[in-house]
Amino acid sequence: MAELGAHLTAASAGDDRPSIFEAVAQDSLMAALKPALQHLVKVLAESNPGRYGFLWRWFDEIYVLLDLLLQQHYLARCSASFSENFYSLKRIPTGGGRRQPLVTAGLPKKQHWKSLLLLVLVPYLKGKIEKLVSSLREEDEYSIHPPSSSWKRFYRAFLAAYPFVNMTWEGWFLIQQLCYILGKAQHHSPMLRLAGVRLVRLTAEDIQALETKLAGATSGEAHSIKTQVQSAVRKALGGIAFSLSTGLSVSVFFLQFLDWWYSSENQETIKSLTALPTPPPPVHLDDGAGSALLPKLKTVCPLCRKIRVNATALSTSGFVFCYRCAYNYVKTHQRCPITGYTTELQHLVKLYSPES
Repeated sequence: MAELGAHLTAASAGDDRPSIFEAVAQDSLMAALKPALQHLVKVLAESNPGRYGFLWRWFDEIYVLLDLLLQQHYLARCSASFSENFYSLKRIPTGGGRRQPLVTAGLPKKQHWKSLLLLVLVPYLKGKIEKLVSSLREEDEYSIHPPSSSWKRFYRAFLAAYPFVNMTWEGWFLIQQLCYILGKAQHHSPMLRLAGVRLVRLTAEDIQALETKLAGATSGEAHSIKTQVQSAVRKALGGIAFSLSTGLSVSVFFLQFLDWWYSSENQETIKSLTALPTPPPPVHLDDGAGSALLPKLKTVCPLCRKIRVNATALSTSGFVFCYRCAYNYVKTHQRCPITGYTTELQHLVKLYSPES
């Protein structure tokens, strides 16, 4: 009986370990938010560059600041990042006792600040390095530096080494995930290992403690102005975080759809779906008269029947005339001489050929 009890205790202790699907899903949650938000900011900046242009220019810095505030709030309140709390997970120190601390107890200061820096700073630096590599590759193609210059040799060496460094980085994460799946590691991500924490599921006691803390925060009375300001700030951050977490189940699908729709791999599909249909050929008002007006030689003006001089097209129909002929006809009749489409002088488009 003692052996059976010990086995059940070990099994129940192992049940708090999240599956690899939960762990990877919470990792991909924040990775899907940034590209979609970046596209929304881009649309705003293009619609009104004077008002929203700074959002696009400083998007990375604004995003990392908001991410810092959001992750700090959830780490302090729930001992978890925003995405981990969304999947009902929490962080506990690695190597602690069997009894897990409540979610409201918070992480030790060392693990708290390590977690915050690794959650916010590492993705920010990785994104900056990827942008630097992209810009250096463009500069390498159009660079005015001589091939023998020390600067060009340096960034060519950097560009040559970056794929291997990136492969090592991604391979590190893959090996850690495989070890987690096989039960050989407590962490599915090297970042958790560096922070000195591991992920576990929330228990009933954790959920009850969170509800009690929230009820106590809403019912507590502030006695001083400083306390009132701090309480208002905490309530504002809590309201933003709560609205994000409650609306995320619907918005994640929308944001991930935007990320997929505007991804570079999907551009060909978008073009095929959104391409305008081929316009039909112009319908002549009088087929006989229209056919009679069109000369057999492509270089002859349909109006003066001579070789075109200063070829000019009408944007309303696409037919080409001499500039003087088209100008005089459109000014007099306000229509295309071939199709009869309503045309104004602003629809005259001058054509330039290599011979001219």
